[in-house]
Amino acid sequence: MMRYVSTRGQSESLDFEGVLLRGLAPDGGLYVPESLPSFTPEQLADMAKLSYAELALEVTWPFVEGFMPRDEYAALLRETYAEFHHPAVAPLKQLDGQLWLLEQFHGPTLAFKDFALQLLGRLLNLALARKGQRGVVMGATSGDTGSAAIEGCRHGNQLDVFILHPHERVSEVQRRQMTTVLDDNVFNIALQGDFDDCQAMVKASFGDQSFLGGRQLIAVNSINWARVMAQIVYFFYAGLRLGAPARAVSFCVPSANFGHMFAGHLASKMGLPVDRFVVATNHNDALDRSIKGGVLERQPLKPSLSPSMDIVVSSNFERLLYSLGGDNADLIRDLMQTFAETGEAKIPDQIMQAATHLYSGAVSDDETVDTIKRWYAQTGEVLDPHTAIGVRVAEHHQGDSPMVCMATAHPAKFADAVVAAGLEPSALPVNMQDLMQREERYQVLPNDIATVQQYLADHT
Repeated sequence: MMRYVSTRGQSESLDFEGVLLRGLAPDGGLYVPESLPSFTPEQLADMAKLSYAELALEVTWPFVEGFMPRDEYAALLRETYAEFHHPAVAPLKQLDGQLWLLEQFHGPTLAFKDFALQLLGRLLNLALARKGQRGVVMGATSGDTGSAAIEGCRHGNQLDVFILHPHERVSEVQRRQMTTVLDDNVFNIALQGDFDDCQAMVKASFGDQSFLGGRQLIAVNSINWARVMAQIVYFFYAGLRLGAPARAVSFCVPSANFGHMFAGHLASKMGLPVDRFVVATNHNDALDRSIKGGVLERQPLKPSLSPSMDIVVSSNFERLLYSLGGDNADLIRDLMQTFAETGEAKIPDQIMQAATHLYSGAVSDDETVDTIKRWYAQTGEVLDPHTAIGVRVAEHHQGDSPMVCMATAHPAKFADAVVAAGLEPSALPVNMQDLMQREERYQVLPNDIATVQQYLADHT
């Protein structure tokens, strides 16, 4: 049975149920598997014919085994991906000879977060029901995680859901997807700060949960291992459909908190042949600077047309550093302590030398708009701003292998960028066409942890 350890090495190892309910490790690190399953080329070739839910079972079962019977887990996966509105779940679309989009916006909230959060909500509810407990979900969102978490958890009768988003720093569609959910167990908080303020408040609350009076706090951000686990699947899905294992595939991932990209890294370690990974950021380019310059450095956040990427501290980058550093917890603990104390830290040479397959690029708002405009003129395809950033960076890093760019969200969620490109706003799907007329409910709170924690205590 799989065990999970902290990237900082000072917390006890846990089983799957433990990391599912724990989120952040007590020592401040993130949980990762003690070992990884691997698939032979022959096994991968056999997996190419599977449906998305069937593939998800094969890829993720080694991480879940011991938590629930395999047949029940298979049924849970079928139920999860039946919520998607395309029979392929994650269809591939060709942009040019070697550049492909993996459409990840066919889930209930039109963003890639649905792949993990539809599953996570079901797993959390099951684990809590078996314990006879009710949990408190607390999450931070730069736009898409919030609505996906609410949609994944709202029907769970064991869960109260509190989502923090940066006040007036998400798109109107993103905000309304969260704030028009009026279920009694759903609470939206508009924090007077930026995403990093929201994320820091969530992390601090996990560090000291005494304000809840004994209730358990549960993470739905990608610090939760189950989120990353679910995202590994679509890298295999895309790679197998483009010729793996007979040929390698490359991936470009619009990146912010880095769970998406780290899942791809794990897929490659599990046997998927990958030529290169490309990390794409907006002008909040901390990841691009880290990959190119070998330095972690905190800089002020600047709002953009791609709000889901408006992050300057990427939590899951620590998981990648741990993996590239040979699972050396002492190395990571010292690195992250220096970064926390000074706002800057040099990434050790041994890690940088292990990252030669990793490329990156940063894109301005003007370049984002230009990319949307140009690809619409060439293909008729309307790209959301995050996908446009990925496509632009992917264009500069194509090799001999097919390049898959993750199309992370539906363009209807980001009308400002589409209109700035001179295009008509994309229509919302039929089931969301009245979104702008629905009643909203949310609470604007100051960037003060005591105030936010008191709000949670009063409403659980």
